[in-house]
Amino acid sequence: MSAILKTRIDGPAAWVAKDFENDTSWITHLSAENIADIDKALATAQTKNLVFPKFTKDDFPIPSLMPRLAEFAKELETGRGFLLLRGLPVERYTEDQIRILYYAIGLHMGEPVGQNAKGDLLGNVMNVADPNDKNSRVFETNLYLPYHTDPSDVVGLLCLRKAKRGGLSSLVSVASIYNEILGHHPELLGLFYKQYYYAHLGSGKPALSSLFNYHDCKLSCRYLRQYIELGHEIMEHPLSAVEIEALDRFDEIMHREALRIDMMLEPGDLQFANNYAVLHSRTDFEDHAEEDKRRKMLRLWLKMPNARTATAEFPGRNGFPVPASVFE
Repeated sequence: MSAILKTRIDGPAAWVAKDFENDTSWITHLSAENIADIDKALATAQTKNLVFPKFTKDDFPIPSLMPRLAEFAKELETGRGFLLLRGLPVERYTEDQIRILYYAIGLHMGEPVGQNAKGDLLGNVMNVADPNDKNSRVFETNLYLPYHTDPSDVVGLLCLRKAKRGGLSSLVSVASIYNEILGHHPELLGLFYKQYYYAHLGSGKPALSSLFNYHDCKLSCRYLRQYIELGHEIMEHPLSAVEIEALDRFDEIMHREALRIDMMLEPGDLQFANNYAVLHSRTDFEDHAEEDKRRKMLRLWLKMPNARTATAEFPGRNGFPVPASVFE
């Protein structure tokens, strides 16, 4: 059973906005050598007629980038919990080529996992769904995307095109939210360790999970308010007044400007975040009228070899099962 952490969290994971006022160390720029290695590996893959996702990391060697990717895995788990890799020249590649090289980068960091019942290993993040349908996946609309975590160890976003206006990416530290709750609302703390019904957690019906879990000296979080509310509605198990109060307080804290870092993802930017340590969000946006200019991101969910463990109240979630036919 999870213990309830009753001491303040210190260290790199407990960051706030002012920590980055004069610090861009979270941004890594791809070097000319890195891009040359990617181009060489891509050319070799195409010579061998390899297609996404029917290859392994050994089929796509990127030697100059490997030390950085190993550092990224450590930073995501034991550091700030997020980073930005900048400078992939997406304009020079076809979308099929981008899928190959992005998936390959994922293979060198961890194991890509399925993002839906079809077993898609790369998700298109675009405005394609009805925003008035409460069963619509929020990321498929152009509406404000509330802070949340995804059901995988790490989430990656590769920007192919920006919106005409808006679509700012935002991150907030779970540890900093926790410190605020602990310091000012300790009476609510236990409510975040109880189990809630979550919709869209990689299974057909809502699944139980706590919001916080503390195990092996690491705090983990799983959250998306809309999916908790939908899960409880589906299960006909209404949230209590005190549970709603706790979630309202959580939401108020996580929206504080002093806690978050905002960034506009440019074409060729790759953002990675630890889903247990960081909540991510996106502002609403206005798209271009032309379909080939509309905002588009490619999403990658990764199961990491160095991921933290948790107790039974916080069951492991790494995407959806991938049908064998995907790799055939």
